[in-house]
Order: sequence, then structure tokens, then C-alpha cells
Amino acid sequence: MNRKALWLYLVVSVAWGVPYALIRLALTGFDPASIVLARVAIGALVLIPLAAKRGALASALKHWPYVLAFAVIEMAGPWILLTTAEQHISSSLASLLISTVPFFGVPLAYLTGDKSVLQPKAIAGLALGFCGVLALVGIDALSNSVSPVWIGVMLLAALGYAIAPVIVDHKLGEASSTAVAGVSMAMVAVIYAIPGGIGFAGVGAHPAPISAWLALVGLGLISTALSFTSFFELIALVGSARATTIVYPNLAVAFLVGIVFLKEPITTGFLIGVPMVIAGSWLATRRKAVS
Repeated sequence: MNRKALWLYLVVSVAWGVPYALIRLALTGFDPASIVLARVAIGALVLIPLAAKRGALASALKHWPYVLAFAVIEMAGPWILLTTAEQHISSSLASLLISTVPFFGVPLAYLTGDKSVLQPKAIAGLALGFCGVLALVGIDALSNSVSPVWIGVMLLAALGYAIAPVIVDHKLGEASSTAVAGVSMAMVAVIYAIPGGIGFAGVGAHPAPISAWLALVGLGLISTALSFTSFFELIALVGSARATTIVYPNLAVAFLVGIVFLKEPITTGFLIGVPMVIAGSWLATRRKAVS
């Protein structure tokens, strides 16, 4: 992984490491559909004017069927699933289940032509990273009484997260990442305009706390607009399968956010798991040198 790819990897790690806490805060004032609508609306308002200024919108509109497929599989579906599930399961269990993304992504990448993803070091990295996730979250998270329905919901979201980067990698590589991200967010905003709008209409009767409003802004600017443009560039550099391993350092960031801002304790699992997550991500994203 070159320096630019490493930088993008770190940016997305932070941008997608904070949503678990932000979603939890946003749910104190808004329903899931409203949260999804706010995320994509803010993201689209930032990225579409930027893409238009660069003259790049046409590159996304030219491939609109694939942009729409990406929007539905990456955002419209997984985001409502994730946000709804967090009303019923802990954020730790949610993050653990999302960490299964590479296990869907690697075989998908292999089936679509990237044979390099099955290198021994990459497989070892995936395994090591997942063991780190287990240490971070704690085995006891799985012993709680949780409906299998919500576990299935989270795994379905993880599958969407694995499929969507393949679309970007194989069908949208020539399009502007900013334009694709902005247009896809606008499409999702249209999908959620009515259910999300109804949710916002109810806020007048029950005002949301300021922390919930700030969480919406953070989700839109950091975890949506910034993260997706960086993620698309990362896919172009390392491929869709390696890009999906971002879920591992994401979880390390998520635990750091909990410790620093939510005053959660530093656990043994954190001390053991974080180094494993970092090492596993490094191994899984390494490319074999070509002679």
C-alpha cells in the first residue's frame, strides 16, 4: 500500500469509525428514516456543487443505472438496516457483525477476477483482524439475549457493504468519485424523502436535543461526504476486496471514540484487540510485488 492509499485508509478509518456513536446520539431525537435522509441530503448538498464546479457530474450521470445500484446496495439498504438494528442491539454487537464485510468481499472480488485476494498473507490478515475484533468487542457480547432477526439484519447490511465496492471497482472506475458519491446520495434522498420527511415533521411536537442535531451534521459531513470520496479513491488504488478491510480499523476507532468521549473503560480486549486489528489490516491490504 503506497503512501496515498495509507493516508486514505486512515481518513476512512476515522470517518467510518465514529458513526456508531453518532447514530446512537441521533436516535435520541430522530427515527431511522430521518437519520438516513439527513445523512444523504447533507452529503449531496456538499458533493454535488463540488462535482458540478469540476465539470464532473456528467461522468456519473452517464452511468446512472450503476450509480443507482450502488446507492441502493451501499446506502439506502444498509443504512436503514443498521440504524434500525441499533435500536434493538448494542453498538458493540452491531460493529462486530459489520466486521464480517471482508468475508463477503474477498470471495466476491475473487469471483469477479481479482485472484490476488487469496494470497496467504491476505487470508492470514483477515483472520487476525477478525480475532482482534472478537477481542475488542468481547465474547460476552454474543451471550446476551439477542433476537436472531437483528443478527440477520446486520449480516444483510454487511453483504450490501461488500457488494457495493465491487460495483464501483468494475463499473464506475472512470467516473468522478465526487460525482458518483453526490449523485448516489441525491438518489437515496429521493427514496427517503417521504418517510424521512414524516419523521422530521414529528420533531416539532417532540424537539430533539442539540446533541442529536450535531450528530446528524457529523454523520452527513464526516461519515458520508468525506468518507465516500476518500473510499472511492481507496478502491481505485487497492481494489474492492482490500478496501472492505477498512471495517477492522473502523472498529478500533469506534472503541477509541467510546473511551475518549463516552468515558467507556479501557478493557483488556481493547489492549489486545487493537494491535491485532492494525496488524491484520496491514497484512490483508498488502499486494504481492510483481516482478
